[in-house]
Amino acid sequence: MYCGSCLRDNALAAELKRQGHHVVLLPLYTPTRTDEPNVSEPTVFLNGISVCLCQEAAFFRRPRPLLDRLWDAPWMLKLASQTSIRVNPHSLGAMTVSMLRGEAGYQLKDIRKLTAFLRTAEPPDIATLPNSLLIGLARPIRDALGRPVACTLQGEELFLDQLQEPYRSQALELIRAKVEDVDGFVAVSEFCADYWQGKLGIPDRKLHVVPLGIDADGYGPPARVPGGRFQVGFFARVAPEKGLHLLAESYLRLRRESDFAGSALEVAGYLAPEHRAYLHRVERLMRNAGLAREFHYRGELDRAGKTEFLRSLNVLSVPSTYDEPKGIFLLEAMASGVPVVQPRRGTFREILERTGGGVMVEPDDAARLADGIYGLWKNPELAAELGRRGAEGVRRYYSASHMAARALEAFQVIAHA
Repeated sequence: MYCGSCLRDNALAAELKRQGHHVVLLPLYTPTRTDEPNVSEPTVFLNGISVCLCQEAAFFRRPRPLLDRLWDAPWMLKLASQTSIRVNPHSLGAMTVSMLRGEAGYQLKDIRKLTAFLRTAEPPDIATLPNSLLIGLARPIRDALGRPVACTLQGEELFLDQLQEPYRSQALELIRAKVEDVDGFVAVSEFCADYWQGKLGIPDRKLHVVPLGIDADGYGPPARVPGGRFQVGFFARVAPEKGLHLLAESYLRLRRESDFAGSALEVAGYLAPEHRAYLHRVERLMRNAGLAREFHYRGELDRAGKTEFLRSLNVLSVPSTYDEPKGIFLLEAMASGVPVVQPRRGTFREILERTGGGVMVEPDDAARLADGIYGLWKNPELAAELGRRGAEGVRRYYSASHMAARALEAFQVIAHA
């Protein structure tokens, strides 16, 4: 899928490169996938096939040159990454713990391949890991490079919370134990920083906030037709935790209990195999209410499809049922001039307070969500004003250049600590 972490890291690397900095973006597990020009290296380290096989059988934990070359072949990785594999955190606990153990885990062979490569490269000023689930690599990388290592914090808490015991507790303990292996942490939001500081006890001096940023070129202005169909949009992974069922329930309330008419519920985003039944339940809910023709799932969209989709919306809502630490979809919608209606939770609060691009409602409450959407439908002048504020706010506070500037400040402090 188009992974939010890949989108963020690629956008940051691309902007730093554009500014003249030397950046090497190394993919781990699978090739990165982004809907913008991909600036990552072609070689994938700790490739997901080998990592899984090492977890499952001792035979694969020793170097097997012929098999290792097969797993590393670009066509093999491409085949694996394009297959709709069920990636379920409930079943990945043992491998998560093994990776967090670093060189003491089952993936030692692949970690050594990574560090051997790093020893041949020109040492950077700093190396940074994409999330805390890879904190087991901090010490091996620091030893190989002789340089400081940072770790980004950007949404891994949902995966950890879904792990079954005893793996969840073991994973958190391992991350806590390895905080000292990291020279500095970079959180993508103030909410994320507070959450992880509470979980891991990260000292203030080692924690930095670098808000998300996007390249806003190509987003907006809205392509809505005055007096046309009012389109309520959802743009995120189609999964229970993203709250599509709440949005559908709110839409049904509006159609049953008010004069809300001439509308549609438009949905786009990645659908994992394990969540197809969930989408079918939402579709059945709409169909049983006689509103099947007002619900459309557009699938996963590339950048051109995404910008066209967002520009067609009157309002966007992704009523997540957990405390979202990122929210790239909000930035993309607001950059397109689309007002948003979001639950007052997680990073949504700081994004909307900073940009002024939408309305906040009580979390997990379909009735309040319906009220928020209805208010914008009844007051198109307010909707237009919120859309204008959001578009300006994203470009002022959440641009790729702003993200890069904050990242450079953090990296300089970490590198010279």
